[in-house]
Amino acid sequence: MSDIIKEFNDYRAKMNEVILGKQNKVINRLFNLDTNTYMEGALPVKTKELLGLVASMVLRCDDCIKYHVGKCYEEGVTTDELYEVFAVANIVGGTIVIPHTRRAAEYWEALNEQGQN
Repeated sequence: MSDIIKEFNDYRAKMNEVILGKQNKVINRLFNLDTNTYMEGALPVKTKELLGLVASMVLRCDDCIKYHVGKCYEEGVTTDELYEVFAVANIVGGTIVIPHTRRAAEYWEALNEQGQN
């Protein structure tokens, strides 16, 4: 597994365990709400992940971007589809989103390299 992917997933899992382990009702409910938001519904999971990615890019949250790029990969998003999402995010968010697009593209490349092994 690529270092960039492993580091992100390991850190996220470790810290989620710490946070959820404190049993704070509001935080645990927020995490649960987030999980349920991205489940299959009137919109397919793939569409919801693409929407989450655009929002994360516009809000410039690199952790959220990596998470949604990973989920998009799992949902079978193509590179062409992903780059159309990048285009929407950059139009909506402006050129300040370009550095985040670079990091998202780097993560996407790592996921694709990992998948070829």
